[in-house]
Amino acid sequence: MAPKEKPPFKTPAKPAPRPAVKPPAGAGAKSADAPAGERIAKVLSRRGVASRRDAERLIAQGDVTVNGRVIDSPALNVTARDRITVAGKPLPAEEPARLWLYYKPEGLVTSASDEKGRDTVFDHLPEDLPRVMSVGRLDLNSEGLLLLTNDGELKRRLELPSTGWLRKYRVRVNGNPTDAQLEPLRRGITVEGETFQPMQVTLDRVQGANAWLTVGLREGKNREIRRAMSAIDLYVNRLIRVSYGPFRLGELQPGEVEEVRPRVLRDQLGESPAEAGEDEGPKPRSRRVAPRPSAKDAPARGADRGAKPAGDAVRSLSAAWKTATTPRPGPRRSPEAEDGPAPRGRPAA
Repeated sequence: MAPKEKPPFKTPAKPAPRPAVKPPAGAGAKSADAPAGERIAKVLSRRGVASRRDAERLIAQGDVTVNGRVIDSPALNVTARDRITVAGKPLPAEEPARLWLYYKPEGLVTSASDEKGRDTVFDHLPEDLPRVMSVGRLDLNSEGLLLLTNDGELKRRLELPSTGWLRKYRVRVNGNPTDAQLEPLRRGITVEGETFQPMQVTLDRVQGANAWLTVGLREGKNREIRRAMSAIDLYVNRLIRVSYGPFRLGELQPGEVEEVRPRVLRDQLGESPAEAGEDEGPKPRSRRVAPRPSAKDAPARGADRGAKPAGDAVRSLSAAWKTATTPRPGPRRSPEAEDGPAPRGRPAA
């Protein structure tokens, strides 16, 4: 049977070109209907009034006006032409971002106000320091390096988990821990259902009934080191933060404040000279501490001010902004340790 002949090969026809689709008018450019400027809460944060969250609360309670009208939504966009007031006071002009190193003494609360009437960090700052916010917190019984800034956006940036800066602490515990006892902290430990990331833990020395450890971590959960140590049967009786990323406690003493040079701020954070407030040369860092009477002459904590309800925290912030509270002197703490002074901080990793 003769094979069938193959049909001649035909080149497939090219598909007809699709008609060009014209982009909508104004595509690729900012819509004419898009609001100009920035969100009011972000502006308040950057000017150092409050964090974004607290700025939203100030707005909700009617403490913020724009062009003479009280606003009730943080979604409002504002520009440089708008007149903004907070608790009746005009919003200050925008200033370059600045950063300070502060040795927080033990016994101070890291908040703008305290519902129990306890002394706060901000009650004890030098009088000539501008309005500042803390970067993160140190609990009541902890001491050491606390970063302060006048810029809410810089604060938010330094606190972001994605920054992942190593924070180092000198920790004194009661007892003589073994390397095996510390190993769970290095692997990551779960305490009361909450998992902590692996910590860098080294045993530095044993001194009498106590031991000094160096602990490094990259997160800042509430009382993390104390809770983790307690889980391995170690009691923390002193905790000093000695570094936060590239910034170190150095030779600062309790209550002292030292401004970071603009050039250093630029190098470490990638800020431009204008953003970091740099001039023709780096400014020398100054150490300042508020004068404080002796503990004997100081009034008992909370004696002249009743305990504040928790719901009044933001209202207290508003009042502080309105009256430009002058820092109240308080007793300066001199480090006391039964077994000698704490070792100084090591260079940050």
